[in-house]
Amino acid sequence: MRKQKGFSLIELLIVVAIILIIAAIAVPNLLRSRMAANEASAAGALRSIGTANVAYSATFNVGFAGVLSDLGPPAAAAPAASNAADLLDSVLSGTLPAAALPVKSGYKFTYLALVPAPTSTAPNGGFQAVATPVASGSTGQSTFCNDQTNVVLKDTTGTAPGAASATGGCVQSATLIPM
Repeated sequence: MRKQKGFSLIELLIVVAIILIIAAIAVPNLLRSRMAANEASAAGALRSIGTANVAYSATFNVGFAGVLSDLGPPAAAAPAASNAADLLDSVLSGTLPAAALPVKSGYKFTYLALVPAPTSTAPNGGFQAVATPVASGSTGQSTFCNDQTNVVLKDTTGTAPGAASATGGCVQSATLIPM
């Protein structure tokens, strides 16, 4: 009689159990790493918005942008103008079709200006940009805020930092910490 070669059912079940244990340990760490990457991307995007606003103000002499799409790319081959300065990509500036709020790396971006339509006679002296997770606890845990000071603030509770103050900046609170 010849002995058959191969794995027994018990050996295969042990290997599958070991693989499942390793996966149970690795998946939560992978998800935390992805959330951390999303949060870093959101903070970087807010810094980009602040830097683009400084360039916008220096270039067009009307203060900061009135809406986020003013910092986005112009249509087709049109030159840059104060309503399409070409300082941010189309995803972050919200100029893509059917974009209610720009969403990038699991974060929604909202933008609020002091003066809705800046002009050379009434320049916009401030803005507030807020990044909130699309799904708190899944795409990110913290909320981020940036204003004309270009200091990114982090709220680890994940709640939005409220409305802009009278000077157009992020509302300071005990939960907001500088990044």
